[in-house]
Amino acid sequence: MKTLVAVNRDADTHWVGNGFPVRTLFSPQTLGEWISPFLMLDYAGPAEFPPSDEPRGVGEHPHRGFETVTIVYQGELEHRDSAGNHGKIGPGDVQWMTAASGVVHEEWHEQAFTKQGGVLEMVQLWVNLPAKDKMSPPRYQEILSRQIPVIDLDGAGTARVIAGEFRGTKGPAQTFTPLNVWDVRLKAGHRTDLEFPAGSTALVLVLKGKAMMNGTEPADEADLAVFDREGGAVTVEAQVDSTLLVMSGEPIDEPVVSYGPFVMNTQAEIRQAISDYQSGKMGHLAAPS
Repeated sequence: MKTLVAVNRDADTHWVGNGFPVRTLFSPQTLGEWISPFLMLDYAGPAEFPPSDEPRGVGEHPHRGFETVTIVYQGELEHRDSAGNHGKIGPGDVQWMTAASGVVHEEWHEQAFTKQGGVLEMVQLWVNLPAKDKMSPPRYQEILSRQIPVIDLDGAGTARVIAGEFRGTKGPAQTFTPLNVWDVRLKAGHRTDLEFPAGSTALVLVLKGKAMMNGTEPADEADLAVFDREGGAVTVEAQVDSTLLVMSGEPIDEPVVSYGPFVMNTQAEIRQAISDYQSGKMGHLAAPS
């Protein structure tokens, strides 16, 4: 069994653009090597937005050296990028954007959702790329809810396999390094064992509810349980109906140098990323149709 290292709590809320009130639940600055191959996770909402005619979200901005994984629980989002991708995702859908060598994109509340108003709840996870893949061509995966397999947890709840493998069922997301992303729903009073490869990072985020980790420590809403890499299993017991985001992966044991939207291995690569963006080498967004 993996040892519970810590339960991280009490992240402050800040705004990203005018559409995303987020809590940054982990980053290299807070948890360092414990989270590799993951870099950062923002949890937005749940937040009620009134009807509006004004766009809400984040305008054009660049990324290089990693991937963004956006999972929507409530509300709807719209995405455009400099590689020509344009998509809309709603509850249960996932957008997996590989910035790699560089992409410019924008993220907004979907137009009809903005006009009607409603609750937005989502997470955005940043996944690191190994040095050999950081300058790969950008890639965009729009994974709709109906494409994500759902596993029954012997009556204890369900697990949606977004990436990796769960009890022999593989998720649809293509990844550069071995990793798992599971959307787990546990019923009150039920428990399940989560199996991970030995040596892997393991993180369990409680989005809703309250769950006991390895029978030793409870985690409440927006709490992140961090486990040691040694061992292979984690036991989670829901004290009330709970929604969990489970993340595990093979660590990337390379230097992480970040500056805003760029994550590379050296300061020189960061300077090059800034220069490439400023000179237009990462592309531009076409005018809206």
